[in-house]
Amino acid sequence: MAVRLRLMRMGKKKQPKYRIVAADKRSPRDGRFIEIVGTYDPTKNPSAIDVVDSKAVHWLKEGAQPSDRVKKILELSGTWDEFKKGTSVEDLKSKEATEAAEAAKIAEAAEIEVVEAPKTKAAPKAKAAPKAKAAPKDAEVTKDAEVTKDAEVTKDAEVAKASKKEEVSS
Repeated sequence: MAVRLRLMRMGKKKQPKYRIVAADKRSPRDGRFIEIVGTYDPTKNPSAIDVVDSKAVHWLKEGAQPSDRVKKILELSGTWDEFKKGTSVEDLKSKEATEAAEAAKIAEAAEIEVVEAPKTKAAPKAKAAPKAKAAPKDAEVTKDAEVTKDAEVTKDAEVAKASKKEEVSS
């Protein structure tokens, strides 16, 4: 059976996300696969790449041929270099285990800091300012136009207050 490392499309319409899978060369793109090797999300900036090095190197050593895009992804993640160096799968698994243990320690330390932080009362929230009337839908209003409109409204309010004070004082 000819095994190939390739992308399997996931996600919604216009929002692609991919799994990097080891699959039989003859199966369809989104069809049956043997094992999930990683994920690739091109919508994020920079693209999110998550490859399990030990699985990828295992399949490459077994003779799996990566597609062009998967080869590029493996090069970006550093997995391709591990394969070319001849790093054993067991070494990669132990490296991944130590990284996972370190991540767990960091997460645990972060939890302790959050628990030990003194609890303070939150200040009461101020009421939101009343919203200005919306412009008609067909009229396009830019931010600059809105700023000048707000300035005119405040000027008119100040003029009205000044005229009321003059009427009261006379």
